[in-house]
Amino acid sequence: MAQPGVSANRLELLQIADAVAREKGIDRMIVIHAMEEAVQKAAKSRYGNENDIRARIDTKTGDTELTRVMTVVEEVENEHTQISFKDARQIDKEIELGGEIIDQLPPFDYGRVSAQNAKQVIVQKVREAERERQYFDFKDRVGEVISGVVKRAEYGNVVVDLGKAEAIMRRNEAIPREMFQVRDRIRAFISDVRQEQRGPQIFLSRTKPEFMAKLFAQEVPEIYDGIVEIRSVARDAGSRAKIAVVSNDSSVDPVGACVGLRGSRVQAVVNELHGEKIDIIQWSPDAAGFIVNALAPAEVAKVVLDEDATRIEVVVPDEQLSLAIGRRGQNVRLASQLTGWDIDILTEKEESERRQAEFEERSQAFMDALNVDEVISQLLVSEGFSSVEEVAYVEAAEVIAIEGFDEDTAIEIQGRAKDYLEQQEAEQLAECKKMGVLEELRELDGMTLPMMIVLGENKIFNMKEFAYCDIDELAGWYEKIEGQRKHFEGLFERFKIGRDTAQTMIMTARLKAEIISQEDFDAIMNPPEEEEVVDEKATSSVPSAIKPAKPGEANIFKS
Repeated sequence: MAQPGVSANRLELLQIADAVAREKGIDRMIVIHAMEEAVQKAAKSRYGNENDIRARIDTKTGDTELTRVMTVVEEVENEHTQISFKDARQIDKEIELGGEIIDQLPPFDYGRVSAQNAKQVIVQKVREAERERQYFDFKDRVGEVISGVVKRAEYGNVVVDLGKAEAIMRRNEAIPREMFQVRDRIRAFISDVRQEQRGPQIFLSRTKPEFMAKLFAQEVPEIYDGIVEIRSVARDAGSRAKIAVVSNDSSVDPVGACVGLRGSRVQAVVNELHGEKIDIIQWSPDAAGFIVNALAPAEVAKVVLDEDATRIEVVVPDEQLSLAIGRRGQNVRLASQLTGWDIDILTEKEESERRQAEFEERSQAFMDALNVDEVISQLLVSEGFSSVEEVAYVEAAEVIAIEGFDEDTAIEIQGRAKDYLEQQEAEQLAECKKMGVLEELRELDGMTLPMMIVLGENKIFNMKEFAYCDIDELAGWYEKIEGQRKHFEGLFERFKIGRDTAQTMIMTARLKAEIISQEDFDAIMNPPEEEEVVDEKATSSVPSAIKPAKPGEANIFKS
């Protein structure tokens, strides 16, 4: 970069400022201000750093003006930068307190050290301005796909020249086994732009699901035009990916549009991702159907959904198990990420064995609770009864309708069931009192004595202590630890309560404990519906942030 030398005349000074501004892509005035500061620093070293010396360069003529400024004060504390009101009035009869006396200083010859210091000031100020310009140029471009040239590779990280800035792609953001050489052209996704102490840092990624979505938008006109939408993407970068698409036009096949004639469109994306296999799946508002599609190419025999826990049990033929799970669990893991559901896969044989085990377990529970023989208990289970509560409080006609049962048998069985429940309730209530769990907790809808015993075991004894619980603590949660999704069981998870029920119980407890007001309770439990804002200027339906769809809902992305 050209810099003003000590012998530069006035015209050369302005020409240098213009050249530096063009070269670095920054405002010409920033360069001139940097020059003024450099001249000011050199002048201070010449006339004394303790003085308030200022420099100004005329932007039209290039003339440099040096002045020393002294502030008018009542009592002088610093004779180098202040002047008394009395002395100032001798110079300017109209000067007031707080005003400034400005003395013109003669030009001087720069010494070698002063010139070098001035050059360093200019370089530093220009560099700061360049960094600021880079940050503002790129901070609003997060989510874009950008092209650049590999400048260097160091410790697995790749530094990319974007023309007016440099970006870095860390090792974990590059596709595995992908190698780049200096001067290779590269396309990547701008994942983050941060202003750090050493300047703006632009971070690139080729592993983000959003990168794949953007590549499809570039290759598929229907996505760019908004006819086809990408609802979610799941990737094992460099290995396999699944992408869910839906069409807003019934005459357009979303999967066919993404595949293209003879696979030309999807192949272009595959080539960019160095051979990553891509499954294109049609999104469906029906959660079960969508999950079945997501597990392709495996065939599914049956599904059982648990909507409260966003969990689904998938039964596949024995010979399809390895295909459904995939190598190292890849297929089911990607399907789970794509759909937002936890997926458990069982073979038909495993499901049959589990059903048999459950049948025997429930039969034994009825034998113990009702003091009946195995035949009667098995009949109850076969008719769909799963708990003693169901037997006790169902309409008597339903028990009488069981083959081999008459009215007397039904009355006797229901009586035994009620007696058992009363005895069990008395024992549980006594256990709660022994633990010190207050009966006020029974005021909460859905709270049972077994739940209160669990609370007591976990040192939660009253309404206020329960009010400070959170939803995860009751309903369970998942965390990603060392790349694996791990489940943590909630206190009430064994009672099959959903997150909505857990939230209602906690909020009701907070209301009763006077932690929140009725107004707060109503606002939390009945939030106002937000109107969807549609960006009519959007030119693409490609998501800026890919997330799995909520069960049974459309996951609508906008650029």
